[in-house]
Amino acid sequence: MILSDLRKAAVKKHLRIRFPLSNGMECVVNEHGIAQVPALRGVPSFNLEEELGGAQDFLIDPPHTTAKAKPETRKYTRDQMSALLAAGPGREAAPDEHEE
Repeated sequence: MILSDLRKAAVKKHLRIRFPLSNGMECVVNEHGIAQVPALRGVPSFNLEEELGGAQDFLIDPPHTTAKAKPETRKYTRDQMSALLAAGPGREAAPDEHEE
């Protein structure tokens, strides 16, 4: 699993994917595929790709449907997240028509 896989999944499935960093901070890959570290206040002394390699837990925030209904955050292990990414975009639901 690499960072670009998380970014693609976040965009295709409209998710926000979070994982902890070894320094206590958290990386958030938003629904636009942008990886951010909200607590970062300067030049990072770490590489996100390397930090992702050590991440074991992931939190997935599904897309917000309405202001009243707040969707539940789901927790995934590294193996579960790898399986989710391997399934590809939208494969958990009924398959759509093929893309052109």
